[in-house]
Amino acid sequence: MSGIHPTAIVDPSARIGSGVTIGAYSVIGADVEIGDDTWIGPHVVINGPTRIGSENRIYQFSSLGDAPQDKKYRDEPTRLEIGDRNVIRESVTINRGTVGGGGLTQVGNDNWLMAYIHIAHDCHVGNHTIFSNNASLAGHVRVEDWVILSGFTLVHQFCSIGAHSFTGMGSAISKDVPPFLMVSGNPAHPHGINTEGLKRRGFSAEAVRNLRQAYKLLYRSNLSLEEAKEQLQALASASPEVGHFAAFLERTQRSVLR
Repeated sequence: MSGIHPTAIVDPSARIGSGVTIGAYSVIGADVEIGDDTWIGPHVVINGPTRIGSENRIYQFSSLGDAPQDKKYRDEPTRLEIGDRNVIRESVTINRGTVGGGGLTQVGNDNWLMAYIHIAHDCHVGNHTIFSNNASLAGHVRVEDWVILSGFTLVHQFCSIGAHSFTGMGSAISKDVPPFLMVSGNPAHPHGINTEGLKRRGFSAEAVRNLRQAYKLLYRSNLSLEEAKEQLQALASASPEVGHFAAFLERTQRSVLR
């Protein structure tokens, strides 16, 4: 049975799973789907088309699935999709996609989004990420799994943030961040491999050593980007972690932060 507060407004077309709680004065709009056992606090607004998975916790004053903040948007039926077991804290805003960006904003599973986070249109966020208070993604940003964005991190539109990377407080990112890195500053600069985070997630000493070697090739060897890519490809055959590092560099669209 769903527990919907009598002051909540739920559109008749909304699909509400079993065990869902919807708090006082929350508004659930048309074409919204909420999965089983999701808890929605008071004063939350969710507009569609939006699909939210199971076992999420969404705190007060969050606004999910509203129209993108894009002057080119003309009320097209774009979407927001949120996976399972996410924690979305107070006053988080996540906008739907735009036609020009593929029509979809997507957040994966097991993410922790702290208060005042903004995720703009057409962003794609992976799994197991942590966004600290006031971190913001502009449109079309991609964030891979296990990324940690410290408080007040700002990410420019169309940037990609590689898996297992970490940003320092107040970082301003305007280029792609390769996986496994620590970066900080305004503008952001690299500060080595995210060694502590990798150890906590069970990466072997050999894997960390290989990634340090890859970092030195890219950032400490005075090689051009293309030269560094060539040498990284040679290392990648013996290390899946370096392979992921090298593959990210091959598909970068905005060049990488160096």
